[in-house]
Amino acid sequence: MKLFVTEIAKYLIALLLLFYTADSFGALAKPYESDRKLIYTRQIGCMFGVQITCFIQILARTGKVSYLLFFLFQIVIFASVIMLFYIIYPDANKLVINNMCMLLMIGIIMLTRLSYEKAIKQFVVVSTSIVLGFFIPELIFRLNVIKRYAWVFAAIGVTMIGIVLVLGTATNGSKITYTIAGITFQPSEFTKIIYLLFLAGALFRAKELTDLIKIAGVAGVHVIILVLSKDLGSALLFFIVFLALIYIATNNIGYLILGLGFGSAASVIAYGLFSHIQVRVKAWLDPFGNIESAGYQLAQSLFGISSGGAFGLGLYGGAPQSIPFVEQDFIFSAIAEEFGIVFAVIMTLICLSTFMHIMYEGYMMHDKYYRLLSCGIGVSYIFQTFLTIGGGSRFIPLTGVTLPLVSYGGSSVMVTVIMMMIFEGICLVKNFEEAEDYMRHDRPRGNKRDYYYDERNERYEEDY
Repeated sequence: MKLFVTEIAKYLIALLLLFYTADSFGALAKPYESDRKLIYTRQIGCMFGVQITCFIQILARTGKVSYLLFFLFQIVIFASVIMLFYIIYPDANKLVINNMCMLLMIGIIMLTRLSYEKAIKQFVVVSTSIVLGFFIPELIFRLNVIKRYAWVFAAIGVTMIGIVLVLGTATNGSKITYTIAGITFQPSEFTKIIYLLFLAGALFRAKELTDLIKIAGVAGVHVIILVLSKDLGSALLFFIVFLALIYIATNNIGYLILGLGFGSAASVIAYGLFSHIQVRVKAWLDPFGNIESAGYQLAQSLFGISSGGAFGLGLYGGAPQSIPFVEQDFIFSAIAEEFGIVFAVIMTLICLSTFMHIMYEGYMMHDKYYRLLSCGIGVSYIFQTFLTIGGGSRFIPLTGVTLPLVSYGGSSVMVTVIMMMIFEGICLVKNFEEAEDYMRHDRPRGNKRDYYYDERNERYEEDY
């Protein structure tokens, strides 16, 4: 009976996720939220269909009734999040919220299979992050003044990661964590938000080449501190985000080429200076030749991905625990092993559709600050996804970063949820811009977005 449930479930789960993802891309053809109601209804059905099917499979394989209570808590929380968000923010981008909840669900399901204790901890962090995140869109919509404090954010960011460099705790050779009152967190994760606020605000006001040089210098300080902390994954992420935003802000391909050249030279220097980079590159080049030492982690990851086949071995059918740090760095490999390569690829497409929607909304913004901030969130999210999936599948050397919203890690999950909620606040600003355009063309009042006009009718007086 257990095997029968597992076999049926894994095909049904992949099919439901496929339907969900098709609607994620189909929504791009419908630019207005009011035209996507049917899409969202289908997505919600598929989302909870995946969750219910997965937990039926878990209960069938384990027989633990305690999992049922945990499952019911998840249903209540995610259903409440979706319902309340749709009610409180009717003009925000609901597809990104759906995708966020879908990825969080997949992460918690996989963590339940790997470590029930860690799954509970992750669920608590997710719930807390979402509660805090509900206030963020309204704050972003109302606090237009945050664009003025770019250099304050720069100082805060440098201070946060600088303290970790001096006083932080070493984890696997890198100083990336700090403990306060018994609570351990990763400041570089929270600094991502501060860093984006700095770059968007500074590039928004940059007029001369000297301004860009100053911004590049401060961004370089962030990267150098992270390199000295041996947090090279975050350093690479910060550098790529800077390159992307300076290109978007200036539309100058020369800056992008110069930055890529500088980054390539810095990578060669870092390879010569840091022994653990050399170990990771050698493991990447020949993981099976060093399978008993440096290549063991990557080799086990590749074994897991290949053994899963197209539709996986089913939950509890594989051996993902054989991969060291599977909950953080290699959860994609665990998903591919037990849910299958088809499921893993479809999940990656959900991440891609999230990125595309964030970038699309950003490019539709008139306000350059919010355009940069939205694009920065999108680039940060998709590049971190690329680093994690690429490292686990041997496409690139390992960087040690987590898969956003899916991997185990309180700081990473909380920061990603906050970034998504900041993006939703930007969507509210975009709706206000549309309302202003509507009013400027002497259209009659009564449009559904008119309340934005009344609340923020002096938004652009300072900047335009």
